[in-house]
Amino acid sequence: MQSAPDRRTLVVANRTAATPLLLDEVRRRAGEQPTAFVLLCPRVSGRSRDWTLDEGLKALRKAAAGPTGQREVRIEGLDGAEDPFQAVKDALAGGNFDDVIISTLPKRTSEWLRRDLPRRVEALGVPVTVITQPSAKRLAANEAMLWNKKGTAPRADQEEV
Repeated sequence: MQSAPDRRTLVVANRTAATPLLLDEVRRRAGEQPTAFVLLCPRVSGRSRDWTLDEGLKALRKAAAGPTGQREVRIEGLDGAEDPFQAVKDALAGGNFDDVIISTLPKRTSEWLRRDLPRRVEALGVPVTVITQPSAKRLAANEAMLWNKKGTAPRADQEEV
């Protein structure tokens, strides 16, 4: 019988679910203590995702499994409401989360940062970590799954679309 993880973390991402910074944070946290991750993807109006929820989950699973791929992994996925704040509120109401990771696009293009999503989520009484891409570069979900044995990601060569 498997024991329950010590932590439960909600990961909020849309176009950034396979970025190196987020995957590094998931890997780090999973290595520190048993953690269950739930990937929440708010729906996007007028713009489609460039990855599926299943692809995002695969990338997070790979990162959480660690460099050897032997670590026990607990990752779930949720499609959320179009409004990212409402999606987070709904997820927090339906689950017992210890904290939230919000993964955003670079500051100059992030609608979530412009709407002050991190502060609004913190006001709900949960600790929030914000991971913001420093540039317009990121990995496609299928590239993010190509982690090498040392647990480092390949170079991100693609431009943000």
